[in-house]
Amino acid sequence: MNFDCIPCFQRQALQAVRFIHGNEYLQERVLREVIKKLLELTWDFKPIEMAYEVHKVVRKITQVTDPYGEVKKASNDLVLDRYSKLTSMVNESEDPLRTAVTLAIAGNIIDFGALSEFDLDKTIRNVSKKTFAIDDYRKFKEKLKDADTLLFFADNAGEICLDKLLIESMLKIKSFKRLNFVVKGGPIINDATLEDALYVGLDKLPNINFLTISNGEVDTGPKIRSQDVAGWVKTCDLVISKGQANYEGLSEFNEIFFALVVKCFVVASDLSVNLKDIVFKYNLYRN
Repeated sequence: MNFDCIPCFQRQALQAVRFIHGNEYLQERVLREVIKKLLELTWDFKPIEMAYEVHKVVRKITQVTDPYGEVKKASNDLVLDRYSKLTSMVNESEDPLRTAVTLAIAGNIIDFGALSEFDLDKTIRNVSKKTFAIDDYRKFKEKLKDADTLLFFADNAGEICLDKLLIESMLKIKSFKRLNFVVKGGPIINDATLEDALYVGLDKLPNINFLTISNGEVDTGPKIRSQDVAGWVKTCDLVISKGQANYEGLSEFNEIFFALVVKCFVVASDLSVNLKDIVFKYNLYRN
């Protein structure tokens, strides 16, 4: 974690409570409790792990389980309304799989953890023309040919519609005996949950199995850096991880394709790229 993550967590907390309450007293109370929690904790956590603690405070004080509930539904609907057009864009392109990868990464802009607002249509236009800062697409195509099992770590609501489009494009090339799709086991920011996955129709994909990782609360799934999750990674032929938070949590694991829009300079520095760059990186650094 970087020191600049600390004010970002405070911004997230204030944003979350403002989605559900205009009461300034409650906003102040949440901010004060979040600051208190940040002071109590050691700062050697991964950013994603610290975020769990911060949003646990927000849920406790507001008594609202999912402050981003309406925002997530709106994000899902935003992409579903464009799904037919985006599917045509993929199918009519010179390299449909490449286009599906590009759109899935563009969808990573739907992120209320790193951003306060976004323009999906503009991002799709820009990303479609942009050169990837890190581009391991060729390796991805090679791995896909021999993969019988897929492990897909989802990031945000809305974005998962474009993940679905990517998986549908992959299935035209290679069927999977098991397709594991990982969502959060409970609400945190606008991260996708099982409810979102079902809402956008991911359950209609063949041989799909849903797995959950923890949102910081008890009984919501294993922690992202747990031995359970490490086991999932090791036993699947092809692993895709979407977004910054999953990169932060899974970057120590081997043989994962990380797909993201770089939205903060902390991640940009770690990847040796620039803000707003698009990345499709294959982690392969140890035996």
